Amino acid sequence: MNTFYFSPIAAILLLSAVTTQAQSLSSGFLPGKKHGSISVSTTQEWYKQVYLVPEKIDQVPIFDRIRIQSVNLYANYGITDKIEAVVSLPFVRSEGHASPQVLQDGNYTNVRQGLQDVTGLLKFKGYSTELGSSILNLLGVVSVSTPASNYKNEQGLEYIIAIGNGATKVSTSGIAHLQTASGVFVTGQTGYSVRSGRVPNAFLAEAKVGYAGPLFYVDGWVSYQKSASSGTDILQPGFDNFFPATRVDFTRVGLSAFRPLAQGFGLVLGASTYVGGRNVGKSTGLTGGLAYNF
Repeated sequence: MNTFYFSPIAAILLLSAVTTQAQSLSSGFLPGKKHGSISVSTTQEWYKQVYLVPEKIDQVPIFDRIRIQSVNLYANYGITDKIEAVVSLPFVRSEGHASPQVLQDGNYTNVRQGLQDVTGLLKFKGYSTELGSSILNLLGVVSVSTPASNYKNEQGLEYIIAIGNGATKVSTSGIAHLQTASGVFVTGQTGYSVRSGRVPNAFLAEAKVGYAGPLFYVDGWVSYQKSASSGTDILQPGFDNFFPATRVDFTRVGLSAFRPLAQGFGLVLGASTYVGGRNVGKSTGLTGGLAYNF
């Protein structure tokens, strides 16, 4: 049976580690035994409109608009040809643009920053078969994410700029990945995330179409989250100013690209935007990073 390896693919995963976790940390590729990557990326996100219930609003409450900057450290390693380990840790700065008078009257701050959530992930290939000249792989993923610092997310409207929801998350998902001999691939995955505290659990899904070749990688993706109905809605009955308890639904689309440079190093670029959601900012993000593959 033919086996597809494309070592620069490991680097593209760093695009998944943006602040909002809009894209999954796991792809349909495996790096191979004792292969992997170490990456550093930066993401810039901004939004003014917010998807609320019953309709989208054109200005963030209190803060008018929000800008989020993050730096992410990412590493993955092939334990065997069928098992991969991933670790991701972002530092996040969330900045609002409330007026000095609003800040003074409410005793608010325009900036919150710190280490966000550290994530550890194991991915394994459970099944593989040839379909003509293509290969279909079925993979499973288990991940755990928990706060890496004591960042605050308490009751109060000022925590709309909090850098995370403070929950520990245990997630599982299944991946179907079809790789053609030409380099074109299609990946689909679905999963479920269990969150601690009052943060609603969520159904997760993602679809991706792209090309992985020796000179470059490119893909287009759509990511979807649907929270459990136990959550509340911002500024609606039942909301007690605790944002982590809200139902966060979204649909986000994006593009990713990777270009090998020299001696194992490569350049990663990405862009994404929300096209629908619930209790989430309509943000647009740009990502750039440098990866070393081994």
